[in-house]
Amino acid sequence: MQDDVLIDLLRGADEVLIKQELIEKLKEGRPLRIKAGFDPTAPDLHLGHTVLINKLKQFQDLGHEVMFLIGDFTGMIGDPTGKNVTRKPLTREEVIHNAKTYEEQIFKILDSNKTRVMFNSSWMNAMSSADLIQLAAKHTVARMLERDDFSKRFKGGQSIAIHEFLYPLIQGYDSVEMKADVELGGTDQKFNLLVGRQLQEAFGQKPQVVITMPILEGLDGVQKMSKSLNNYIGIADVADEMFGKIMSISDELMWRYFELLSFRPMAEINSWKLECIEGANPRNYKVKLAQEIIERFHDAKSAVKALENFEARFQRGAMPDEIDEIELKIQGSSFCIANLLKESGLTSGTSEAIRLINQGAVRIDGEKVSDAKFEISINTQNIYQVGKRKFAKVKLSN
Repeated sequence: MQDDVLIDLLRGADEVLIKQELIEKLKEGRPLRIKAGFDPTAPDLHLGHTVLINKLKQFQDLGHEVMFLIGDFTGMIGDPTGKNVTRKPLTREEVIHNAKTYEEQIFKILDSNKTRVMFNSSWMNAMSSADLIQLAAKHTVARMLERDDFSKRFKGGQSIAIHEFLYPLIQGYDSVEMKADVELGGTDQKFNLLVGRQLQEAFGQKPQVVITMPILEGLDGVQKMSKSLNNYIGIADVADEMFGKIMSISDELMWRYFELLSFRPMAEINSWKLECIEGANPRNYKVKLAQEIIERFHDAKSAVKALENFEARFQRGAMPDEIDEIELKIQGSSFCIANLLKESGLTSGTSEAIRLINQGAVRIDGEKVSDAKFEISINTQNIYQVGKRKFAKVKLSN
C-alpha cells in the first residue's frame, strides 16, 4: 500500500480508530466493506451530508465496496445525538418519502453500479422482541451514560426515554449485519460508531475501523450546515442559487470547503492558498470551487452559465476585485436592511437607505431588494451593493 493512498483516504478526517488496523486491512489486498449510514430525516441532502459521501467515493474509486445504509428503521426512533430533549421520531410515510429522494441524490457522487444501498429495516423488522432483548444484553447502561448528551441530560434531571438507548445499539448492530470493515461518520457520531466496534467483537467479528469526519460549517461559518438554520447549500439547489451561496462564504471558510468538498488534489489547493497569501484575489478561487460543485450536481454547461449570470447580476465589470469585509455586532436574531446599510457605511443614514431601496438601487448577492423593512438573519454573510459603485461584504453576529 502506497503512503499517498493512505494520505488521500484520510484527507480531512478528524480521527481514525484505529489507524494501524486500517493499514493492516488495506494491506490484505481485498475490497473492504465501507459503511456509512444516513437517517432520512429530511427530503433533501445538503453539502454538509456530502462530506461523508465524498469520502465513500474515494474508497469506491480505489475498488472498495461501498455500502450506503439508509436508516429507515432507526429514523423512526429518532437520533438523540446532540439533543437535550427527546427527539420526535418520524412516521413511516415520512421515512419512505425521504429515503426515496436520498437514493436519487447520492448517485450524483457515487457510482450507482458499484454502490449497495441497504435499509436497516430489512434485518430489524425480522428481529423478534426476544432477539432485541438479547442484543440489549450486550451493552450496559453505564456505557450508554458515558455518551456526553445522555450524561448531561441525566445529571440535569432531564428525561431519557428507553428507546433512545436503543438508537446507538441498533446503529452498532447494523455494522454486525453488514460485516463492515470501515464505518464513516461525523464527529458527533463517534460514540455510536464505537458501539459498532464493540458489538462486532461480541458477535465474533473483527471490529470495524472508525473514521470520523468534521461537521461542515454552514454559510455563516459558525454553526453546522443545517436546513433549519437556513445556512445550507442544498445539492438540489438550482445552479444560480448554488453559485451565489458559495460566493457568499468567507475567504477563510472557502479553504475548509475546498478540503472537504473538492476532489482537487490538496497540493493544488495549497498552492492556491499560498498565491492568495502572496496577494492573489480569493474570489477567483471561490469561482473555481463554485463551478466544480455545480458541475458535480448539474453539469459543466450549467457551471459556466451560473458564472455568467452571477456576473450579470452584479452588472458585469462594475463589481470590484476587492470588496470590504465588515462584521456588525447586533443584538437579537435579525437586523433591518436599512439599518445594516447605514451601519456598514453604504448609506449616510436610514432615510437614504430607504429611498435607495425604493428606487431599486440596492441588491443583496445580486438580487434587487424592494422591501425597506426586510430583515437580515443573524450569522449570515452577503455582498451588498448600493448603486453601481458601492459594495461591501457584511456579516452579522452577536
